[in-house]
Amino acid sequence: MRDNGYVILGSGMAGFGAANTLFENGIRAKLYDKRSRPGGLTSSFGSGDGFVFDEGVHISFAKNTRVKELFARSTNQQFETGNVYCNNYWQGYWIKHPAQVNLHGLPTDLVVNCIKDFIEARQQPNPEIRNYEDWLMAAFGPTFANTFPMVYTKKYHTTEAANMSTDWLGPRLYRPNLDEVLRGALEHEPLDVFYVSEFRYPTEGGFESFIKGFYDKAQVFCDHELVGIDLKDRKLSFRNGTTTTFEKLISSLPLPVLIPLITDAPREVREAAARLACTQVVVVNVGLNRPIETKPQWSYFYDEDIPFARVSYRGNLSPKTVPEGCGGMQAEIYFSEKYRPLTESRDEWIERAIDGLIKCGLIGSRREIIHQSAITLPFGNIIFDLERKAAVDTVHGYLDEVGIHYCGRFGQWGYIWTDAAFMSGERAARAALGVKELEEA
Repeated sequence: MRDNGYVILGSGMAGFGAANTLFENGIRAKLYDKRSRPGGLTSSFGSGDGFVFDEGVHISFAKNTRVKELFARSTNQQFETGNVYCNNYWQGYWIKHPAQVNLHGLPTDLVVNCIKDFIEARQQPNPEIRNYEDWLMAAFGPTFANTFPMVYTKKYHTTEAANMSTDWLGPRLYRPNLDEVLRGALEHEPLDVFYVSEFRYPTEGGFESFIKGFYDKAQVFCDHELVGIDLKDRKLSFRNGTTTTFEKLISSLPLPVLIPLITDAPREVREAAARLACTQVVVVNVGLNRPIETKPQWSYFYDEDIPFARVSYRGNLSPKTVPEGCGGMQAEIYFSEKYRPLTESRDEWIERAIDGLIKCGLIGSRREIIHQSAITLPFGNIIFDLERKAAVDTVHGYLDEVGIHYCGRFGQWGYIWTDAAFMSGERAARAALGVKELEEA
């Protein structure tokens, strides 16, 4: 097994997707990460008191048979499988997700106005769609749009819907027909229209177990923070004083981090990278001295006075993420340097999150809490603001020109899940090898 001058930057799903493909082609690449252990955003961690938490909400929805089997092998076939069920909280009401086809039980005036607006919106023949707000108005009408997705957009993406494009939507926001809206208003949970149905989650070790089986596919160097890329001499420099040379370079680093490190990168490329926006996330971890009796794997929250946008329930992913007889939750609170800077401390957000969990009834009182902690993720999700596409095209065009292969959520700067991130690493490795693309099942 040789390394052949192949270097990978970043040790998350995409990085190890690339490493695995190179390994299958007889190359054990060098893989560098600034953190003290591999895993990237896929990392999981034990709390020391029996709880296992992830760096954010991670669940595998992989549909690709080959990737599902790779992940399964990484856990020695020890994983949980279940049917996806998630719900929404709004002003004291819990309704199944997606809300647009589950209005049953909400206040009558709200339901009537949602349906009236929906019918009127469908009668507009060719609405002008300039941004995500226009799309929401055309799809649902103002009552539903302003009550649910417009509020959630500000909480999750940290910017207004009018400042976002629509090229991230895909199947993520279901657009129903009138029959589905009416049935969901008259009956309790009559439809299953969510874009995913089955989920998988490792039985032990948290979500990271889906990637641990790949750690030996590369020569992994942790505690190596990259500080410079010299394309002329094909050399990488790290903060700890070490250097290495490369023939082929694959990067899953965030584009705004990668570009400033490249010696002599053109000014317009640096400026484009600086315009790219993403969220930062404070993930509040809470452990209770009792099980959490709720059906969903995660919930969405629309109230503006509740700080978190989403909560996941650890025991509903795998019972081994919590001590016996206990329950665990992770609440996500979103910020961004560009639109909503994080100023308060993590401790302050822990307290605000607990207040919100008590308000919506997920916690009875603080006496139930036996664990509380928080982590801050500097890179959460891509913000598809109106500047994104042109900036990404400029940056990717430059990287293509200089021969740096990019992958992963922050290398592609796209809205991709873990299996797609893994496959993007595979594609980057095949491009570096000059191997023809596979036909995916």
